[in-house]
Amino acid sequence: MAKYFDVHPESPQRRAISSVADDIRSGALVAYPTDSCYALGCRLGSRDGIDRIRSIRNLDGRHHFTLVCQNFAQLGRFVQIDNDVFRTIRAATPGSYTFILPATKEVPRQLLHPKKKTVGVRIPDHVVTQALLTELAEPLLSSTLLLPGEEEPLTQGWEIKERLDHVVDAVIDSGDCGTEPTTVIDFSGGDVEIVRRGAGDPTPFE
Repeated sequence: MAKYFDVHPESPQRRAISSVADDIRSGALVAYPTDSCYALGCRLGSRDGIDRIRSIRNLDGRHHFTLVCQNFAQLGRFVQIDNDVFRTIRAATPGSYTFILPATKEVPRQLLHPKKKTVGVRIPDHVVTQALLTELAEPLLSSTLLLPGEEEPLTQGWEIKERLDHVVDAVIDSGDCGTEPTTVIDFSGGDVEIVRRGAGDPTPFE
């Protein structure tokens, strides 16, 4: 049975956030809110967490997992980024974007796209997510909480608790955070490609 944390969206309780962070360090898989929609998250090196996310979402090996980072200092450890791309991404973050970039050796092999050796990264603009990332002091390995056969991600913490009670370890509920996943921008092929149009305005990348 999943733990349930009712967290204030603007002033998240430190004790609750600390408890969730401790659970993640111990290998927990959590459902948590972001600035686009809910996501599934676990510790970066958790093979069990990756397998559980794949199972819940029915994902294949080509799926791009996302490293949800607190800031650019953290993001820069995991992706290769030149000055022009850095400036472009910097102007759009924090925000509802995921950027696909070549990965550094810091990224575990099982997270990489099997052919491109890329990974998705983002810096969210959400108080609760940022509080959790600050407490963890490391990125969250994440994937949008979109269940197989459904067109929209789950957005209500209580519903997530009901439906995923026996497949996740904790649910953070801080209210409705929207139904649109992030806009995904691929910088890995030389030209900028908008892979998915979502919550973030794609105009600056067109």
